[in-house]
Amino acid sequence: MNSTTAALNELFSRIPRRHSTENINDINSILTEYEDILITIEALNPFYEKNTNVFFDELEEVRSKIKKSTDNKASKKMKDNFFDEASGALKDSMQALIAIYADGKQPI
Repeated sequence: MNSTTAALNELFSRIPRRHSTENINDINSILTEYEDILITIEALNPFYEKNTNVFFDELEEVRSKIKKSTDNKASKKMKDNFFDEASGALKDSMQALIAIYADGKQPI
C-alpha cells in the first residue's frame, strides 16, 4: 500500500456519520484533503486524468448536501438526513476511488 492509498484509507475512517457542529467542521476538512488527493491522482497519468472527473463531481454534490445540513430553515431531522446522505456519498466515492487507484499502477 503506497502513501496515497494509506491517506485515502485514513480519510475514509475519519468520515463522521452523525450531524453536529464539530462533525460539520471535520467533514469539511476531510473534503479539502480528499480534493487535494484527487488532484494529485489526476496528475499521475492520462488514465487517472480521464477517470477522476466523476469524483470531482461527487465532491461538489457532497459539499452541497453538507451546506444544506447547516441551513437554519431546515428541521433537525432534515439536517440529519442531509448530513447522513453526504457522509454516505463521500464514503462511496472514496471506496470507488480506492478501487480505481489501485496503488497508482494503472496503465498509461
